Amino acid sequence: MSAAALVQAGEAVEPDARTAPPDLRLAGVAVATWLSALAVLYLSARSGVLIALVTAAFALALAARLTWLQHRSPLAGRYGWVAVAVLIGVVCGSAATAARLGVRDAEPLAELSRTRAPVTVELVVRDDPRAVAGAAGRPAMLLLSAELSWLRGPDQRKIEIPARILVLATDPQWRDLLPGQRLTASGRLARARGGDLTAAVLSANSAPVRIGTPSWTQRVAGTLRAGLQRACLPLADEPGGLLPGLVVGDTSRLLPAVEDDFLTTGMTHLNAVSGANVAIVVGLVLLCARWARAGPWLTAVICAIALVGFVILARPSPSVVRAATMGAIGLLALAVGRPRAALPALGAAITVLVVADPELAGDAGFALSVLATGGLLLVAPKWRDRMRARGVPAGLAEALAIPAAAQLTCAPVVAGLSGTISLVAVPANLLAVPAIAPATVLGVAAATVSPVWPAGAEFAAWLGSWPAWWLVLVARYGARVPAGTLPWLDGVAGGLLLGALTVALLVAARHPLVRRLVAVVAVAVVIGALPVRLVASGWPPDGWVFALCAVGQGDTAVLPIGPGRAVVVDAGPDPAAADRCLRRLGVRSVPLLVISHFHADHVGGLAGVLRGRRVGAVVTPQWPEPTTGRSAVERAGAAAGIPVSGIGPGWRYVAGQVELTLLGPPYPMRGTRSDPNNNSLVLRARVGGVRVLLAGDAEEEEQRALLDGLPGTELRAELLKVAHHGSAYQEVGFLDAVAPAVALVPVGVDNDYGHPNPAVLSRLARNGARVLRTDTDGDLAVVRRDGALAVVVRGLGAGER
Repeated sequence: MSAAALVQAGEAVEPDARTAPPDLRLAGVAVATWLSALAVLYLSARSGVLIALVTAAFALALAARLTWLQHRSPLAGRYGWVAVAVLIGVVCGSAATAARLGVRDAEPLAELSRTRAPVTVELVVRDDPRAVAGAAGRPAMLLLSAELSWLRGPDQRKIEIPARILVLATDPQWRDLLPGQRLTASGRLARARGGDLTAAVLSANSAPVRIGTPSWTQRVAGTLRAGLQRACLPLADEPGGLLPGLVVGDTSRLLPAVEDDFLTTGMTHLNAVSGANVAIVVGLVLLCARWARAGPWLTAVICAIALVGFVILARPSPSVVRAATMGAIGLLALAVGRPRAALPALGAAITVLVVADPELAGDAGFALSVLATGGLLLVAPKWRDRMRARGVPAGLAEALAIPAAAQLTCAPVVAGLSGTISLVAVPANLLAVPAIAPATVLGVAAATVSPVWPAGAEFAAWLGSWPAWWLVLVARYGARVPAGTLPWLDGVAGGLLLGALTVALLVAARHPLVRRLVAVVAVAVVIGALPVRLVASGWPPDGWVFALCAVGQGDTAVLPIGPGRAVVVDAGPDPAAADRCLRRLGVRSVPLLVISHFHADHVGGLAGVLRGRRVGAVVTPQWPEPTTGRSAVERAGAAAGIPVSGIGPGWRYVAGQVELTLLGPPYPMRGTRSDPNNNSLVLRARVGGVRVLLAGDAEEEEQRALLDGLPGTELRAELLKVAHHGSAYQEVGFLDAVAPAVALVPVGVDNDYGHPNPAVLSRLARNGARVLRTDTDGDLAVVRRDGALAVVVRGLGAGER
C-alpha cells in the first residue's frame, strides 16, 4: 500500500487527517535506539553496558524531577518526558547491543579466531548462500551467514556459543542449503572485520554434513523459488534474471550489467525484497477485499494472511522480516481506521527490530526501508495534495509524489554509499512505476502455481517478462544519460551532509519565497552546468591514444580507431566495470576484441564488452588453458554470432590509426611457473604514432624468450602496459629493453596478491618512466600533446573502490 492509498483509506473516518500534525510520539525512542545501537556496534560490550547504566541513571533522575514539576510547569514537563523517552531509547539500544557483543567477543571463540585454528562446528543457516566472484585462477566462492551452535577446536573440547559466523566455501554442496538447515562442517577460523555481530569467519575445507531438514516454511519457500527460476529459464537473460529478483529478491541469475544500471539509475531497491513488494502483493488482496465489501478488521486479517504467505515465499530471512514489518504498519493503520497510527507503528517497529537484532542498525537496507517508509507517510501525501490543489490530476499527482518522496528521503544513504547523486532517479522510478506491480504479481503467480502447473508458471513468467523488459530498458537508457549523476562526498560525511541539506530544504521550502528561489537556482544550475557537462565532460580527453580502465584486479585496455570505435584488449573480471568504462569512453563498436589469455581477470567481464555493442571478431591465444575461461569465451562468441579464432606468430591487424603486431609467445611455453600466463599474447601497437607494448600477464619465462628471439628495438615503446598487474615475476632485462616513458599498471584496490611489486615500480621509475596505477588513479588515458605523452587521470568512482 502506498502512503497515498493509506491516506485515502482513512479520509472517511478522519476528515482532518491532512491538517493534523504528524504523530511523532515514538520517534525519539526509535531514533535513539537506532543510533545508540549503531554506536555500540563499533565500541565494545563493556562500553555499551556503561552507556546503558549511565543513561538509565539520568533517565530515572529526570523522571523523578518531572514528576515533581509536571503540575507547576506543564510545558517543561511535556518536553522533559520527550527527553526521558529518548534516554530510554538509548538504554534499550546500548543494552541490547552490549548483550550481543558479549556473545560475539567471547574469549574462547576470539582466541581461536586470532590463531586461525582448525575447528569443527555445528551451524544453523541464517540466509541463502551468495556467490561471490573468484579471483583469477581460484574457484568461485560461496558466502553464507550462519548461527553457531557449538565448535570443537584443536583440543577437541566442545564449546557452546550461540554466535554468528560467516562461512566461505567453494564446495558446490553448500550452494543449495536452505535457511534453518542444521549442519556440521570443518575449516579454519579467522577474525571478522567488526562493525556487526559476526564473531568469526570460517573458511570451510569440505562439504557440509546436513542434520535433519529445515522447517516446512523454508522447504515450501525453496520449492516455490526453484519453480520460479525454472519458469524463467526459457526467457531472455535480462528479464529472466530480473523477474525473480523483483518478486523474491533472488538475484542469482541477474546479469551484473543490469544490476549496475539499476544502481546508477537509483532503481536498485527493486532487486531486493522491500516494503514495495509487500505493498504490491497485499495491495492486490486489499483491492479484492474492498471489492467484496469486507470490513476493516476482516480486510486486515485477509491481508495479514497474504503477508504471511509472501514472507514464506520470499523466505523469512532478516531482510524479508524487516520488509514485512514495514508492510504490516499499513495494515495496522487500516485496521484501526487511522492513517496517523502508521507513524507511531513505524517508531515501534524500528525499536523492536533493532532491539531484537542490533546488527540492523548498521544495515544500509534497513536504513533505506525506514527512510522510504517515512517519506511515503510524511512527505508524499503533502506533495500529492499540493499538486492536486494546483490542478494536477489525482493519479498523476500520486505517481509523481511517491517516487519523489522516497528518493528524497533515501538520497542521503545512497549518496553516502555511492559517492554520487543521481539526477535520473526520480524520472527513472516514475517510468518504472507502471511495470513494477504487474511484474511482481505475475512473478508471484508463476511461483505459486509452479509445483502443480509448470506450463502455467512458464506462461505467467512470460507475461511478467514484458514489464520486466521495460524496467531493464528504463535502467539501461537511464544509466546512459549524459551527466545523469553528480559526484558527491561518500561515506558518513557525505550522507550526513546531504541529509542536513535535505532537512534544511524541506523546512525552508514551507515559505513561498524560498520555494521560488530554490526553483530559480535549480533551473539556473541545469541550464548553466548541464550543457558544459554534455559538451565538455572532460572524459575521454581530446586526442587520447590509449586508455586503461579501472576494472578491479584485471585488465581492460582500449585503443581508439575513430569516433565511437576502438580495439579492446581483455575484458577484466567484472562485466559491469568493463561496460561502464567503455560507456564512459563512448565506445559503441569494437571491431576487434583481443583476449590475451583465459584467466578470469581477463575474460570475466566479456559480457560487459559485448553488451549493446557491435563486436566484429575475437582473437585469443592458441594455448587452451584454463579450459573454463576458453569455453566461456567460445560460448559467448557463439551466442552473439562473433567469430573466435586463435592467433600465432606473424599475426597483424590494421584499422584506422591502430596497428597491432603479435610479438609473443614466440612458441608454446610448457613447464613454466604459470603456463597460461607465459602463453599470454604480447602485442606491439602503434596508435597515432605512439608505440605501445601490451605485455598481457607474461612472466619471466616468456619475457626472456622475447628478449632472446627479438632485436631490442622491436620491444622498445614509449608506453608500457605492465605485465601481470606489476607482479614480482618480471625480467629486469625486458623492462630495460622496453624503456618506456610511461608505464601503466592495471591492478585492483587492496588486492591480496601483493600487486604491484614495489621493486618493479622502482626499477621503472629509475629508468625514467612515469608510473601510474588504476588502484590509486582510476581510469587512465594517454594523450599526445606537442610531441610528448601526457596522462590524464580520471580518478576512482565509488563503484571502483
